[in-house]
Formats: sequence, C-alpha cells, structure tokens
Amino acid sequence: MKATKIYPLESIAPEHRHMNYWDMFATWVGANANNGTWFIGGVIAACGLWGGVKALIIGSAVAYVFLSLVGYIGYKTGVTTTGLSRAAFGIRGSIGPSIVNLIQFIGWTAVNTFIAATSISYLCHSIFGWPIYGKPGGNWSLLFGIVIMSILHLISVMAGQRSIQLIERIGMILVFAFVVWETIVVFRETSFTQISHWVVPLKQRMSFGSALDSLAAFNLAWVTAGADFTRFTNKKTVATSAPFFGALIGVLWFAFVGLFATISIAVTSGVYDANNSDPSTIAAKLGLGALAMVVIILTSMTANAVNLQAAGSALNNMMPKISLKTALWIVTVVATFVTMIPMVVGSFLDTFTAFLDVLGMILGPWMSIMCVDFFILHHGNYKMTDLIKRNGPFWYKFGVNWWAFLCWALGVVLYLIIRKIDWFDHSVGAAYPVMLIIALVYYGIMKVRAIFTQEEQHVN
Repeated sequence: MKATKIYPLESIAPEHRHMNYWDMFATWVGANANNGTWFIGGVIAACGLWGGVKALIIGSAVAYVFLSLVGYIGYKTGVTTTGLSRAAFGIRGSIGPSIVNLIQFIGWTAVNTFIAATSISYLCHSIFGWPIYGKPGGNWSLLFGIVIMSILHLISVMAGQRSIQLIERIGMILVFAFVVWETIVVFRETSFTQISHWVVPLKQRMSFGSALDSLAAFNLAWVTAGADFTRFTNKKTVATSAPFFGALIGVLWFAFVGLFATISIAVTSGVYDANNSDPSTIAAKLGLGALAMVVIILTSMTANAVNLQAAGSALNNMMPKISLKTALWIVTVVATFVTMIPMVVGSFLDTFTAFLDVLGMILGPWMSIMCVDFFILHHGNYKMTDLIKRNGPFWYKFGVNWWAFLCWALGVVLYLIIRKIDWFDHSVGAAYPVMLIIALVYYGIMKVRAIFTQEEQHVN
C-alpha cells in the first residue's frame, strides 16, 4: 500500500515559546512606530485633521480585532499565518496566500527602506555634501542608502529571533524620544488651533471612505503576519491583547505625528503636498537635524524586522526544504531591488498609494475566510496532522479548496464595485463591508459543501 505523502509544516512546541507580554507588545508597537505609519498619517491629512483622526481610530481598531483573532490561532497551533491558510485554501492552495504575503511584506520592507534611504541621503548631504534625493545627482546618494539599509537588515537576519526582540526594545525607546521631540517642534511652529482649522484644498480632498480603505489596507497587512509572532508565546493574553494594544498604540502614535506634522507644514507654507508626508522631508523642514535622520533609519529597522520575518515565513511555507534563515536571506536581497521601483516610476507617493489599493482589495477577503474557517466551521481547533497530510480533510480537490479561491476572487470584484458607489465612498468605505459579505458567503458555501459531502459518503 502506497504511503500517504506528508507536506512538512513547522509548529513551535509550547516549551520552546519564549516571548512574554512585553516582548510581544514591543514587537507590535515597533512594527507600527515607523516611517510607513508616519507617511500614511500624512496621506490621510487630505481628510483634514478631524476626518483623519476619526478614520485612523476606526480603521485601525477594526483591523486589529482581526489581528487578535489571528494571533489566537497562532498561539493555539504554533503555526505561521500562511501555514494556517492550508486549512481554508487547501494544503497546496496555501501557496496563493503565501505568494501574497511574500510580495506584500517585501513591498513593506521596500517602503520603509526607501524612506530610511532618503534619510541617509540627507545625512550624506550634511557630511559629504552629496546631492539630496530629488535633486540632480541625488539618485546616487539614495542608492547608497538602500545598500546601507540592506546590509543592516542582513545583519539582523543573521542574528536571529532574539536580535529582533532587542531591536524592537531599543527602537521603542528611540522612537518615544523622537516623537516627543518632533511634537514639541511642530507645536512650536504651529498652534493646535491653526492645525484644527486648516481646510484641505478642494482638488486634493480625500473622502472618508477612501481614508478608511487606505487604513484598512495598511493595518490588515500586519494581520496576515499575526500568527508568525504569536506562535512564540504560550499564553493566550500575550497572543491576543498584546498585539492589539501594541499595534493600535503604535499606529495611532506615529500616524498622529505624521498627520499633525504634514498639516503644520501646509499651514506654514500655504501648500498641501502629500509628498511632504515623507518623514525625512518633514524632519528637514522642521529643522530637526542629523539625529532625527538617524532615528528614522533605526525605526525602519524595527519595522522591517517584522516585515522580513513575515516574508521569510511565507517563502518557507512555499518551499519547506528551504530553512527559515535561508528564506530570510533571500527575501532581504529581493527587497533591496524592489526598493528601487519608485526611482523608475518617478514618484514614491504614487507607488505607495497604488500598493495600498492592491492590498485593500486582496487582504480583507483572505482574513475573513481564515477567521470563519477556524472559529466557526472548525470550532476553534485544527489538528496538526490534518494540515500536513495528503487526502486529509484539508486536501479538498487536488490539494486546493477552489471554493475559498472563488470567494477570494469575489471579494476583489466586490471591492472594485463598492468603492465606486458614492454612499460607501463617503461613509464606511469598501474594505470592511466586503469582509463581512465574504465571511457570510464563505460560511454558506462551506456549510452546503459539508452537507453534500456527507450525503456522498453515506451513499458510498
């Protein structure tokens, strides 16, 4: 009799889980207390101060409820998020979510690296007199910055999981000091009254629904990496509340700074330009000096420690024969080249907003499907043997649950349709309504499938 084929999947045993509450909390604060979060705060400034604040709180809190849910699944199973997607999408089908995670976290690494490289460009201008990026000849200083950041990332990867925790702890202290410093400078330049009464130019105004969708895309990206970290803890509260509060505090903290600083520059200069959301540009315009650029570089490392871990885990699920450390090396090198894309496109802002648009339509349906599958259809329990065994309950048809992929595709189509409807665009956006619809559709389809499967087994 032919032996059943096994598809390897790493699961962290409880005795090997070492992350405590503060390690987990610091990881998720550090993940969001970074340059990309700063940038998204400046982008939603196009809603005005109060519109931006409201969208930020609602859009982030809803997303991080899902982070807690996925975090719990990681704690319960000891498996990465992409490994867990085998249950809903099929053992072979999980390659689909793995590809998405691989691409998106390489993309987020590139976003943070690009911003940090811009800071290095400013430092090189101060020290060596090199042209700043954006000026004639400035591309070379940016390329130099990209290489420096990539070397730092490789060193972090080589040092392993413990180094990530150390980077996060140091990063939190530096970020806290920097944010306090910048906040003082912002309000020294511009009063709160001026910022709160600033009116967005009509042609540059962003609808509330669009802001919610941008924030959903930004925050749900972290949800897809939730289990990659919570599997390293053996306590439920660490896996659920620490990611929620850590990520929420991080995003509110740094996005608020980007929001206030960008509006402050618009008030003082008389011109609103979303490109001024770039942390290096803000720091330069506020006259914060070289130390600010160094902190921006270090905060990029804290965020990218999480990004690279998630991208490496995705590649490891796709190619189990490659060790996690080797996968981390590969994604770090690839991210170096992806970072150069905005130089070809010609605009970092255009590249960033296009990236968010793609993520917004893809990530929400995926997370809905995963959460419904674990918590409702399987009553909060997956058997490890089922996640690795051919012809088991998660094998479906040729290793793929085509119904899950149909729901995922439906979610993308619905997102594209709903976002064009004025009511949604000006109120709740498209991302979260689509997640609710897909959750209901997937649940209905899988319950009907289960009924037909039982009838077939009964007949046979």
